[in-house]
Amino acid sequence: MESNALGAILTGGQSTRMGEDKALVRLAGKPMGLWVADALEAAGLEVATFGGYQRIGDYETIADPSGMSGPLAGLLAALEFSERRPVFIAAVDQPLLQPHTVQALLSSWTHDAVIPLDEDKPQVTCAVYRASCLPAIRQVTSVNPDASMRDLLEYISARFVEPDEWAEWGEDGRSWRSVDTPEDLAAVHELLG
Repeated sequence: MESNALGAILTGGQSTRMGEDKALVRLAGKPMGLWVADALEAAGLEVATFGGYQRIGDYETIADPSGMSGPLAGLLAALEFSERRPVFIAAVDQPLLQPHTVQALLSSWTHDAVIPLDEDKPQVTCAVYRASCLPAIRQVTSVNPDASMRDLLEYISARFVEPDEWAEWGEDGRSWRSVDTPEDLAAVHELLG
């Protein structure tokens, strides 16, 4: 499936709980960042990384806007880079991202953002955003440069995808499962067998 969307991998975290750069942590012999990139490519997206300085494969790496950091800064950079294309955001620590989930969320396009809900929590780093979010991001970050992705939700029109809907396409929540610690990594290794 070809898509005109951009697959944006957010790589700007400090990785303090992991103890090393999560993008480069090996999972079944491959850096975790490449697991995410491979899933986005399998969904038909162009891939680039945002926020970090560590290169993942041959993918273009774009720094956060000056004076900003965090996922919202990465989203801003990705939307500006995307030339008005939809952007699928994925965190570098979500190596179980499923291509069919990327495709399903992109095809659910009706609002500024399409975001899965899991246990009533918006999974903001495994979601689709469009350029219409840019004014809201600029407004939120002008007041608070450290604003969170969840802060943005008050200012945009988002479609929240409920668990019964994402379960219909075969998602079980693994796409947004974060690997933040060595214990999380061991659990994902076990899942992969």
